[in-house]
Amino acid sequence: MWVKAFDLLMEKLSKNHDLTKIKAIGGAAQQALVWWKSHPNSPLQNLDPRLPIHVQVTSQFLSIPNSAVAQDTSAHTHALALEAALGGPDHMAARVGTCAHASLIAAQLLRVREAWPDIWSRTGRVQVASSFLASLLCGGYVSMGEAEACATGLWSHVSATGAASGTPSHWDEGVLEIVGGNREEGRRIYNWLGDVDISGGRRRLGTVSRYLIDRYGFDPDTIVTPFTSDYLSTYLSLCPSPSDAVLSFGPMDVLMTPAPHFLPTRLFHIFPHPAQDSSEKRRYVAMLTSRNADVPRALVRDMYTKSWSAFDRLVAIVPPGGSIGLDDKLFSFWLLQSDSHPLGHVKGIFRFETGVKVNEFRDLRANPRCLLESQILSFRARWSRMIATGVLGPNAGRSRNASTTPSPISNQAKRPSSTAHNMGLPFDPYDYNPLPSRVLATGAAANFPSIANLVGDIFNAPALVPTTQIDAAQIVPHRNAPPPGFPARATLGGAYVARWVWGKEKGTSAGTGRGGFEEEVRRLLAKRWATAGGAPLRTNINAPGITSKTASAAGSGTSTPYGGRSGLGANVLVEVDEEEVEELDSIRQTNYGLGIGNAFGDGLSGASRLRTITGSTMDSVLSGSTLGDTPSTAFTTPDLGSMTSPNPAGTGDTSTATPPQSTTTLTPVTAMLTSDAELQMGLAKVADPDVDAFMSYAAIVPEYCRLEGMLVKGLV
Repeated sequence: MWVKAFDLLMEKLSKNHDLTKIKAIGGAAQQALVWWKSHPNSPLQNLDPRLPIHVQVTSQFLSIPNSAVAQDTSAHTHALALEAALGGPDHMAARVGTCAHASLIAAQLLRVREAWPDIWSRTGRVQVASSFLASLLCGGYVSMGEAEACATGLWSHVSATGAASGTPSHWDEGVLEIVGGNREEGRRIYNWLGDVDISGGRRRLGTVSRYLIDRYGFDPDTIVTPFTSDYLSTYLSLCPSPSDAVLSFGPMDVLMTPAPHFLPTRLFHIFPHPAQDSSEKRRYVAMLTSRNADVPRALVRDMYTKSWSAFDRLVAIVPPGGSIGLDDKLFSFWLLQSDSHPLGHVKGIFRFETGVKVNEFRDLRANPRCLLESQILSFRARWSRMIATGVLGPNAGRSRNASTTPSPISNQAKRPSSTAHNMGLPFDPYDYNPLPSRVLATGAAANFPSIANLVGDIFNAPALVPTTQIDAAQIVPHRNAPPPGFPARATLGGAYVARWVWGKEKGTSAGTGRGGFEEEVRRLLAKRWATAGGAPLRTNINAPGITSKTASAAGSGTSTPYGGRSGLGANVLVEVDEEEVEELDSIRQTNYGLGIGNAFGDGLSGASRLRTITGSTMDSVLSGSTLGDTPSTAFTTPDLGSMTSPNPAGTGDTSTATPPQSTTTLTPVTAMLTSDAELQMGLAKVADPDVDAFMSYAAIVPEYCRLEGMLVKGLV
């Protein structure tokens, strides 16, 4: 499938673009393994340019034609077995940089050896998917980067201190022996994996193959640069500052931040920065992951609202914690898959009212908000635990450098840092200084105003979203893949790396080696900004039906729509599924153009927006409503008899059911007033932090951590 998709991509590019103008190619892929059979020569060599690749490189060259991708969890028990063999999660993390998780490549290798010895015996090479795609371009096997190797669970990274003593980073032969079953098989795996590029990523892998030159007309001098994982490439596309956090929503939610030290523990993953010059000081990326991401969100949508627009509106109206009271906040944990530490062995759906486990909330409308709060509070708590390890240095969080969007409470007196008043937590939940100064959000969930506001409130930091995503969301508001004409973040990160490496190859001013990758990309964008006279970045290329080429206008609106609230007094908010009319709505949206002023001026009706900086969330919701109905129904606890369904099965009585509402689509986030420095980088602010909301969430962090600890210990 991947090879055929590559052929399709090349065909489309050759028909619509002059490929001789392409000077460098970068890219990314998700974490997966490609299993090649033993073969004296690479099947990618000597391809016939008259035929597509998928006709020539068929499944007969692969020992496993269907690769396990990052969402595959079938090797989780093997990952736990490997972790136990290495002495537990702490010892494993210290040795290979990561502890056990469901998609660990070392565990996939172990599973294949134990389950399918015939497949194992005929395998001659394995490649991570990113290196495989780069190999298709180069016409032969290429090696992986060190960031990819660190994700396998087989690589021992040696920091600068260890390297100075003469010990380079290497494949861990002891771990290879455990996975292979004996030393001989461990050596086979070593040969399968091949060499690893430990130079930092600023080099060419090669040039495009003769096949691509003859078939599609590429310039023979076009270079291919190192590919990396999709999440790290997304990180590169946003060029975060040291005090930033990158929050990528998707099938897995990932929170990433720059790290100056390599300090592996089971609390987080850490990778060498995939784009750094060999002459600069080593840099790293610390990563927190959550497997229970898009799937629980979609499940809660289907169970309680039936559409994304209703989901977003319900989250906006239900108060923080699902309850007005200060002492009866609601908590839920949707752990449909085994997640990362500390929840690796916990599965199920758990809800708590007043600290007691319940099967369902008395007010079903609290479920969407409580799910999102749980997902983001998890990152909030794990961020603080990560800070405590010292991996981000002594001045972690927003104190690491000044943000272009300062916090509105930057002048607030800092609380004493003693842990005596933190209810047993190793961090102060009210101290905002260790938190990131900005959250750069991407992925479909970042298009939801309610989620953007939650991120801003829980981290007490402005939330920014790429302008390309804001404009793309006006067409397809809740898809992880962008619509035609708009860049995906992972691809854009790969393109930045390609431009960066090409600059060094050609000796351009951008390739002089001053600063790191992020500094040079910022310099290039600043040059473009100055040349264009301060015009925002163009956000789409040849998008069908699009006439406007302008980017999101700054200050075009605030971040949360509070529209009609009809139906919110019932247990379940029912709307006609918007997917049936999405295409028609897409056409209607595109007719308004991509300028935010047009798209949200005449095009959409009645979506009043209001966001207060210091008022409570409940006040914001009520004051933002334009309806004349009384607000009390939004917070009324329903009858206990109607807990399971508005229409009990078998009764046929529909008098208590909520009537279907008119079909609406999700109204996505829009750009707020954003600084020129951020617009220059292609970012727009979509949510400001709310001081009262931050303090409210800080107050419930201890209870969240207590309940999480009970789940980890199996007490509930």
